[in-house]
Amino acid sequence: MSTAPTADLPWRTSALLLDMDGTLIDSGPTVVRAWNTLFAELGSTATFEHDMHGTPAKQVLARVFPDMTEDELAAAHARIEQLESDDVSEIVILPGTARILEQLDAASQQLGRPTWTIVTSCTQALFGARWATTGLPAPESLVTADQVERGKPDPAPYLLGAERIGVDPAHAVVIEDSVGGLRSGIDAGCATIAVTTTTPAADLEPYAPVLLTSLDDLEVSVEGDDLLLSRRGGV
Repeated sequence: MSTAPTADLPWRTSALLLDMDGTLIDSGPTVVRAWNTLFAELGSTATFEHDMHGTPAKQVLARVFPDMTEDELAAAHARIEQLESDDVSEIVILPGTARILEQLDAASQQLGRPTWTIVTSCTQALFGARWATTGLPAPESLVTADQVERGKPDPAPYLLGAERIGVDPAHAVVIEDSVGGLRSGIDAGCATIAVTTTTPAADLEPYAPVLLTSLDDLEVSVEGDDLLLSRRGGV
């Protein structure tokens, strides 16, 4: 099938490529705390801003500290990994996440193929630390920032995510909470849906024809050989 999304749901698609932080779970307080701690340790007056969400840590560091040497960047990256991995006590599963993953797993059973994966700007270690707090199953085809040469907003992560579940990117829908993540999905050739959990809706609107307050607004069912994405309750 060909995904040719209209301005609103319902849409038919083959698979969902899901961001994690800000889409499936809320790690916002952890992220802000860790980054602001690191900035202070490095003598910077910078603070973590919403447009840094969805971007791999190494890219954030290069943006804030353009004069750092490679060794300094590596040390700073190791430090932010430590800070974030050690602070997971406040991770919260966002509304709709558990239900949507159950619906997608049921669809996978019915269709006999993968219907979703997670594409995150976390490293594999940080993903593991955060996801372990949720008690939810992790997809085998997961894509993390350390598995691609260039992270979001480059299309590489979503291209790899589509490849790993055997779907044409043009037949997949990316769900994201950040501009960088949406740009990554668009440039990979995917349709996009935004959730307004971390970024103002006005900033997301140019990159997604559909905006949701959370995954609790979404319903996933099977129609023929495809997934049918609808607004929950028809609203």
